[in-house]
Amino acid sequence: MPLTGHSLNFGDTLRFDFGNGPLEKNYIQVNTGDVYSAGRSYGIIPYGKIEAGQTAGNNALTDDYLISSRPFYFTVKVPEGRYKIAITFGNPDGGSATTVKAESRRLMLENVNPRRKGALTKTIVVDVRSPKINDTLSIRRKPREMVYKNWDDQLTLEFNGTKPCVSSIQIESANDLPVIFLAGNSTVVDQEDEPWASWGQMFPCFLKPEIVVANYAESGETLKAFRHENRLEKVLSLMKPGDYLFVEFAHNDQKPGSCHVDPFTTYQDELRYFIKSAREKGGLPVLVTSTNRRKFDENGKIENTLEEYPDAMRQLAKQENVPLIDLNRMSKDLFESLGPENSKKAFVHYPANTFPGQDKPLADNTHFNSYGAYELAKCVVQGIIEQKIDLAKYIVDGWTNFDPKHPDDWQHFFCPDSPSANFLKPDGN
Repeated sequence: MPLTGHSLNFGDTLRFDFGNGPLEKNYIQVNTGDVYSAGRSYGIIPYGKIEAGQTAGNNALTDDYLISSRPFYFTVKVPEGRYKIAITFGNPDGGSATTVKAESRRLMLENVNPRRKGALTKTIVVDVRSPKINDTLSIRRKPREMVYKNWDDQLTLEFNGTKPCVSSIQIESANDLPVIFLAGNSTVVDQEDEPWASWGQMFPCFLKPEIVVANYAESGETLKAFRHENRLEKVLSLMKPGDYLFVEFAHNDQKPGSCHVDPFTTYQDELRYFIKSAREKGGLPVLVTSTNRRKFDENGKIENTLEEYPDAMRQLAKQENVPLIDLNRMSKDLFESLGPENSKKAFVHYPANTFPGQDKPLADNTHFNSYGAYELAKCVVQGIIEQKIDLAKYIVDGWTNFDPKHPDDWQHFFCPDSPSANFLKPDGN
């Protein structure tokens, strides 16, 4: 029976059996015709032909599946909250590999490929949020945010890669899990569309499904604006003792205007407010120095375009006894290791017609593509380890220490493009 409205209440579990085979008990069937529309509370969103299939066996849950040669989404209306999601992937011919993104292109699972024909179950945790804080207060969103998947009343999962194949999904509330809240600008935000990406949306794939990443960063933000638009208030309204608040700002704070702050005075004052506010809620603040822009000198070294702001944050971290992830230093090492030419492979630098509908070249030296965002997320994870932050226990098993002076080869990097693209540069620079 189709669900209507927000049928998932806290404490409930939703179970979906994909395919046209026998239906597992207590599961809702999802077949090729169950396409999402405004009148439904769940459904698939295809970007190509989706086929239903079955394998021989006697397991009603894992012997059938939906599969496609193109990306597809599954969406379900749920209340605001954190969710633990168990996904069973099929592999009928041994040739399926599935990458999973959530909401606004948050990378959750990479290239899941069962080793043999059959099925494999993986678990992720996803933050589903609302701009509403209470009956009278909400985040003041920008016009472009109104269509973001991050802000709708649904949980949306993207299945991408080589013949993505899904057998079942189980969704349950996980509001007791610890949370890492992210506050920042366009270098941190979940970028909605290709080819833009930021480290915050790559970060979840490096963490176990025992902690949630809630990314409240937004393009063009400053410390002052983040407060005035009630974004910090929203974070604080959800924060539990033991949760974390990662703070990265500087790119837009250094610019003239009403939100400008000076490095060793008002910039530090604003950061102190974030630190104090998190601590009052029992939260654990972490400062992150801002990523460098791609600007090289004649010797192939990155020029500091962020002036004294990274040093001001380093000084404040010592004064306030706050862990510091020095992403500014690590991004310098990363970009210099790639060099003036290959570093373009980490940013949105593409000739015209690289993407459908892109009739002009793209050359942005502040905003990253998926490869650059992925490498910077690895820097953040490495920073957690180097700073001996307790969060290190949540890093995925098999993590190999990352040296930004020896980045992954961009030629072998693979993260399939999501279907949506937009060639308008994000706010901020």
